[in-house]
This record gives sequence, structure tokens and C-alpha cells, in this order.
Amino acid sequence: MFTPNSKVAVLESKLDIYEDLSREMLSKLESAVDKISEGNQRIAIVLERHENRLDESDKSDQSILQLITRVEHNLEDLEKKVDQLSRFRWITVGVATAAVIVLKSAELFGTILSLPQKPLTSSVIYGTVVERVNPM
Repeated sequence: MFTPNSKVAVLESKLDIYEDLSREMLSKLESAVDKISEGNQRIAIVLERHENRLDESDKSDQSILQLITRVEHNLEDLEKKVDQLSRFRWITVGVATAAVIVLKSAELFGTILSLPQKPLTSSVIYGTVVERVNPM
């Protein structure tokens, strides 16, 4: 039924079929590896862009934090200046009030404590100037 030549021929044809299948599978594997490689490259590019955006975001966050810190310091300085101006205003009001009280009390006590004095005057009596000097 089968001769040795026919067995060899059958084996050769099966071997050819397996070689064709192997080539086809290898080709498909190479294609799949190429597609995976392209996908990996695209993912690497996306990740690199994402990392760059994260770095830029970190830099902008740091800049914002520095700006907020500077604004806080400026606000603290401004509050100190407002406090100083407020103190100065109240001190000025106090000094002015004390000065007014001292001046008014000096005027009041000055009129109370001053003795009436007769002025050195000149008077005219019947067209003649008479000068009087009052001894004290």
C-alpha cells in the first residue's frame, strides 16, 4: 500500500505544510511584535508628554506657592504699618488733647492767678498829655 517513496513524499508534503504554517505564524508573530513595539513607542511618547506636563504643573505650583508666601509677607508688613499708623494717630490725638488742656488750663489759671495791674498810661486832660507812673 505505502511504499517507502510514498511515505517520504507524504512526510515531505506534511513538512512543507508545517514550514508554511511556521512561516505564516512567524510572520504573524513579527507583525504582532511590530504592532506592540509601535504601541510601546506611542505610550512612551504619551508618558513623556505627561511627565513634562507634570513637571510644568509642579513648577507652576511652586511659583504660585512662592507668590502666596510673598503676598502673606507683604500683608504682614502692611498690617504692621497700619498698626504703627494707628498708634501714631492715637498718640497724636492724645498729645493734641493734652496740649489743649494744658493751654486752656494755663489760660484759666493765668486769669485767676494774675493780679490786676494798673497800666502805665498817658491820659489827656484838657488837651494836655499827662503821664503817670504808678509806684508799686
